[in-house]
Amino acid sequence: MPLQQTLLLHDDCVAVLWKIEEEEATLRASLPLTAVELAELDSIRHPAQRTEWLACRAAVCELVESQGMIYAGMAKDEHGKPFLIGQEAHVSISHTLGWAAAVWHPERAVGIDIEPFRSQFGRVVPRVLSDDEIADAGGNLSRLAVYWCAKEALYKLYGKRQLTFREHLHVEPFEDGAEWLVGHVRLPDYVAKLTIRCYLAGPGLVAVAL
Repeated sequence: MPLQQTLLLHDDCVAVLWKIEEEEATLRASLPLTAVELAELDSIRHPAQRTEWLACRAAVCELVESQGMIYAGMAKDEHGKPFLIGQEAHVSISHTLGWAAAVWHPERAVGIDIEPFRSQFGRVVPRVLSDDEIADAGGNLSRLAVYWCAKEALYKLYGKRQLTFREHLHVEPFEDGAEWLVGHVRLPDYVAKLTIRCYLAGPGLVAVAL
């Protein structure tokens, strides 16, 4: 089994990092995919993206079964946020080339993002980070990656589309190498202060908001 790492984050919150080594057919045969999921999978044209899509569900299946429950697949709500079929627990997924990640919490929303380090972080700063966050990052690629990954995790936790990273998602200043960050979602009808676990693993960086 290609599971790379299991991390107990807080209370009953568990995340897994999955190194993708299987072929698409192997992953597909191992999962109880619904008709809706099969249709979504068949709509994905790029072979690597199809495998990553399947690996995300394999990671969620691993999490669900590790909690003594039966995995019956995932669906998406009206905003595109994934949820477990037939269960009240919350999940979030992320993938990048060669890797998939998932997080599970029995009671409350969570968000996860996995990112390799890349120069793109420097280019997207003006539309993703606030002026204070840009100043705090100081042009450092590693710090920009933390901000980006943490905000992606916040976005996935919130799970709705009517927001912008720069205006509505905020990460408090942090020390280099910090594993626990503080994030905020600030909207007219929704305000939340959240914890973000950030750690180096797999291809680069993983952030989990909870």
